[in-house]
Amino acid sequence: MANRFLPKKTVVLLLLALSFQACQPSEKKETQQAEAAHAEAGTFGYDLDFLRSKDDSLIVLKDEQGVGQVLVSAKYQGKVFTSTADGLHGRSFGWINYEAFDAEPDPHMNAYGGENRFWLGPEGGRFSLFFKPGTDMVFSNWVTPPAIDTEPWHVVSSSSDRVSLTKKTELLNYAGTLLKASIKRDIRLLSLAEIEQQLGVKAGGNVKAVGFSTDNALSNVGEQPWTSQTGAPCIWILDMFNPSPGTVIVLPYKEQAAGKVATTDYFGEIPEDRILYNAGVLYFKADGKARGKLGLSPERAKPVAGSYDPTNRVLTITTFDVNSTATYLNQEWTTAKDPLKGDAVNAYNDGPLEDGSQMGPFYEIESVSPAAFLKPNQTLTHQHHVFHFVGEAEALNNISEKVLGVKLQQMEEAFRK
Repeated sequence: MANRFLPKKTVVLLLLALSFQACQPSEKKETQQAEAAHAEAGTFGYDLDFLRSKDDSLIVLKDEQGVGQVLVSAKYQGKVFTSTADGLHGRSFGWINYEAFDAEPDPHMNAYGGENRFWLGPEGGRFSLFFKPGTDMVFSNWVTPPAIDTEPWHVVSSSSDRVSLTKKTELLNYAGTLLKASIKRDIRLLSLAEIEQQLGVKAGGNVKAVGFSTDNALSNVGEQPWTSQTGAPCIWILDMFNPSPGTVIVLPYKEQAAGKVATTDYFGEIPEDRILYNAGVLYFKADGKARGKLGLSPERAKPVAGSYDPTNRVLTITTFDVNSTATYLNQEWTTAKDPLKGDAVNAYNDGPLEDGSQMGPFYEIESVSPAAFLKPNQTLTHQHHVFHFVGEAEALNNISEKVLGVKLQQMEEAFRK
């Protein structure tokens, strides 16, 4: 009869092997956490460690190699806080306002930052969501709705490369209409093949890339339709990035469209030495040193924008939905203008206020959906995608020319004196 029992030495070796395998995932996780905890400021690992200390349910989307990663927080309103194209020690692309997390709650806005955040508009105008009915549109009366400022969102599902979040809310607009809304947001880390396919480019071996898609939905879950008389909200996506002295935003636009190219006086007229129009491209200096905001109408806007940071060799591209025939809402802090005529794409450069204080520095690229004129149970969707490329200038230039129609040299020389 065959011996049914293994030799004692063999049993010991098997137990040791099983013990080693069981410890590996835990040890690997502990090693990664230790690396993040000792990472330098400005790296993805540093931001990962910081955000985990504030949000124990922080969601990390990553590719199989752990090179491309994205941080998402349900606790902080479904924000994509930051991303990287080069793992824990790679550059962290999103701007994070570290001081805001431990500060006393701000009655106007809790500016945590974030590379991609979901907001609702309009901010100003006759249908504003940020001012109570009848109040003056001044900063002391400006209040961000809690659903997009302080309240947590619900995670419907998540996996290694995607997460789905929802939020229900009620909003009282400036016209006195109560809007009952449901928000859904799907965020997905894109593979390199998907990035190249979506943009129609080849990154090449000398370029590291990360990209993510956001599919955003807004539904009317009330009993009344949202109309041009009651007022309607819109989806508003804002990307906050870290500036450098030479960073330039580029907004391609349609040259043959009617009307002015851009609204450039949201916060006072932007000085001429910080903005340039050339061959269907608007260049905007994004050094974080002078506050200014501009916008392109849906007739002028193209579904793409970008920026280039020559100091760190980072090319950023955003793509989004634009409907040139739809109604977009005016977001300016005034009731004197037509509330149904607004911009589809915006860019913002942070800078000191009159008293010398400054929230940032950072800069923003923003996209807006058309007005959500919805009957009960109808839904409006808006897509907004973000891509970062890091590498040799020649390779980045090929991507920039293909997607933005602009050479890196043109961006670098746009504001040289």
